[in-house]
Amino acid sequence: MIATLCGFLARMAYRATRATLVLCLVGGSTLALAEGGRSTMLSLGDSVVFGYITQDGPAYVNPDNFIGYPEIVGNALRLDVDNASCPGETTAGFLSLTAPDNGCRPFRSRFPLHESYSSTQMDFALAYLGANKRKTRLVTLSLGANDGFLLLAACNNDPACIQANLPAALGAVFSNMNTIMGGIRGTGYRGVLMVVNYFSLDYSDANQTALTVALNQTLAAAAAVHGAVVADAFTAFQQASAAAGGKTCLTGLLNGNPANQTACDVHPSITGQRLLAQTVQTTYRTVRRGDD
Repeated sequence: MIATLCGFLARMAYRATRATLVLCLVGGSTLALAEGGRSTMLSLGDSVVFGYITQDGPAYVNPDNFIGYPEIVGNALRLDVDNASCPGETTAGFLSLTAPDNGCRPFRSRFPLHESYSSTQMDFALAYLGANKRKTRLVTLSLGANDGFLLLAACNNDPACIQANLPAALGAVFSNMNTIMGGIRGTGYRGVLMVVNYFSLDYSDANQTALTVALNQTLAAAAAVHGAVVADAFTAFQQASAAAGGKTCLTGLLNGNPANQTACDVHPSITGQRLLAQTVQTTYRTVRRGDD
């Protein structure tokens, strides 16, 4: 714990724009910023939020090499950003270190995240908001895609298997997201809570897009329970892909696939991250105008 605390303090000292105090949970290992400094934005979720790039070699040793939409949004809105995302995070893994995971825990064991914590992302979020809820203007949350990837892997991409098991998988996503957002609101946070939904990897593929739509509908239903708004990345990417016949890969919004130079990876390129950031900013400003 002492070593972890010292490392955390060293990072805070290096980041001159961050607060200099920390909160240490009694009996736990999660650390969070205490009150101080500018207004903040907390971003939670998976590899999309992290700014992950597949097979990026030595770049993984420094998380500052990866820029996701939170960093772009924070700069535009003049908010200090705390990005607690983890590549491969599932809705269940967000809540428990023993739950099904799509690569987050192996990544954490080898490489640093944007924020340092040893417990769950949920624990970090609760500690952070416990210390910063009055200063936090925006909390973004992107989760659920890795739950879908686990389903596809378990079914070996068999359509009949996917169809049969999809209701249970979506039910688990709803339950977990309900727990996550309920916990966030339970800290007393009353600022903007935003779920950033998912884009289709290929809008011309009706089956793949239908799965994305079903996931997004589940996320929207959970968001509605807790007064959260949805940043509609699905529509933003769909509109941007229209000129390419709906093929997201041909728009430059996705990173190239290292294993296949004629295809794309599932992760947004910097152009895709900028479009996500624009969508988040527009949604946030619309909500704030409505509150005035």
